[in-house]
Amino acid sequence: MNLSDHRQSIDKLDAQIVRLLNERMRHVLSIGEIKLKAGQEIYNPHRERAVFDRACRLNEGPMTNEHVRAIYREIMSSALSLEKTMTIAYFGPEATFTHQAALRRFGASLRYAAQPTIGDVFTEVSKRRADYGVVPVENSTEGVVTHTLDMFVESDLKVVSQIVLRVQQCLMSNSTRKQIKKLYVHPQSLAQCRGWIQAHLPQAEIIETSSNARSAELAAGEKGAAAIGGSLAAEKYGLNLLERDIQDNAANATRFLVLGRQCSPPSGNDRTSLMVSVTDKVGALHQALAAFRRYKINMTKIESRPSKRKAWEYFFFIDCDGHVEDRKVARAVELLGGYCNFVKVLGSYPNTD
Repeated sequence: MNLSDHRQSIDKLDAQIVRLLNERMRHVLSIGEIKLKAGQEIYNPHRERAVFDRACRLNEGPMTNEHVRAIYREIMSSALSLEKTMTIAYFGPEATFTHQAALRRFGASLRYAAQPTIGDVFTEVSKRRADYGVVPVENSTEGVVTHTLDMFVESDLKVVSQIVLRVQQCLMSNSTRKQIKKLYVHPQSLAQCRGWIQAHLPQAEIIETSSNARSAELAAGEKGAAAIGGSLAAEKYGLNLLERDIQDNAANATRFLVLGRQCSPPSGNDRTSLMVSVTDKVGALHQALAAFRRYKINMTKIESRPSKRKAWEYFFFIDCDGHVEDRKVARAVELLGGYCNFVKVLGSYPNTD
């Protein structure tokens, strides 16, 4: 086949793809009507993951599974936007890693609303001005985002999904590296890249900013200035990427939570997040955690936070394998209630990104 033959074949395939996509969307719209009549949420992380997994199983190349997931991400984003006008609130501003995580989960076809604080994300979803919210909860290098955990004490929102985003810190500027005299950087990005900065930009004046997006914005307007942040910020503010992956820890990743109003159904591979408060007596926490051992449930995380209601009173945030509707997990939660003053299920959701 010559060049013209290949292009004609592609044109024919494109016509089939568009026809099949529209046929798929007609089924999506019918499903959306059924869900809305039943009072169900449009977004279903369980079904989303099943579609991704099945598409990857069908993939015979030359596309990679990552290519397939990226294509289906946008197909499903378009489907969501046709079913319902959806708004995703996220801890902003625009072009931050949280914004990048939200786009990775929901695609480019939905409406996004940047919020100045994590508390504002919770408020927007609680008051139904947003359908879902995206907030950071922990970084593999810097630890938990305490404000996110604290918000769950009063909020009735549920964790419906998680996003694990590999954090790729980049050096961006419209100057060359030799010309850089000033470096704008968010404190957390500074902590994650301190070794690289000391080795490669030891003479640069470091100025801390409120966000990676703000760093990029400032660097874009100043000669001899650079910023550290994600590639999305460089794209938004028209900066050149001078270096990629400058974080000191190559495995640096941030986990984000998707907030909604209803729990996700079981998928067969789930994680459950809980918040508990134990009685103030010797061995109380040990007794409470025995519930997980009794039912052989793997506890993947435990984090304590002051209750802010009473001195020396703490809430414990726990992640464990399984769904709250699973028999063993349900029994463990019930047993946990016997040892705790307070038990709250924050959500059960698919245990993969």
